[in-house]
Amino acid sequence: MTGGLVGKLRGLFGGAPAEDGEYRVRLIVGLGNPGGDYAGNRHNVGFWIVNRLARRNGLEFKHGSQASVATGSIGGREVTLAKPRTYVNKSGVAVWNLIKRFEVDDAQELLVACDDIDMPVAKLRIRASGGFGGQNGLRSIIQTLGTEQFPRVRVGVGRPEVGGEPSYEPEVVGDYLLSDPPPDERDQLDEAAERAISAIELILSSGVNAAMRKYN
Repeated sequence: MTGGLVGKLRGLFGGAPAEDGEYRVRLIVGLGNPGGDYAGNRHNVGFWIVNRLARRNGLEFKHGSQASVATGSIGGREVTLAKPRTYVNKSGVAVWNLIKRFEVDDAQELLVACDDIDMPVAKLRIRASGGFGGQNGLRSIIQTLGTEQFPRVRVGVGRPEVGGEPSYEPEVVGDYLLSDPPPDERDQLDEAAERAISAIELILSSGVNAAMRKYN
């Protein structure tokens, strides 16, 4: 990341936390790949979450060149939902532009929803910060923003197996993430997406710590 971009980000991220010590989330980004060919893929769980969150709250996405965006009220709080159109591996580019566009004051006002290959299928995990854990969209965001200090909601999709053993081969992992889960697994992921939505709504109303206590 260039020094100039780091400086710009440091200039943007100057906000103060709320009175209870937690930043208030204003930008919720779901990770996934744009287009119908990818819609049902495991790697698009983040898109599933924000799509359902928008529908539940009567928000409508408008498509832009780098992200689809829906802005409105959820639980009495004004928030922006976004789906990058830059593909997962370059999510940071879209997020950086969303932060500038919507004048996000601190990285902790950003929440990212995504899949996690190293968690069991349908397991939900919420963190206030942390590394990318092998998720290339999170990697791109962390590298672009120069910080890990933003909350994330992750849904496990499991790791593929070859010969009964977990596989770390890039081609195997890529094919697995960019494929649709079988019906029974999809049902589990759908239920996990619903739990993720409830967790996000709790984050908006009561903060990340409250959601971690209830859902982790």
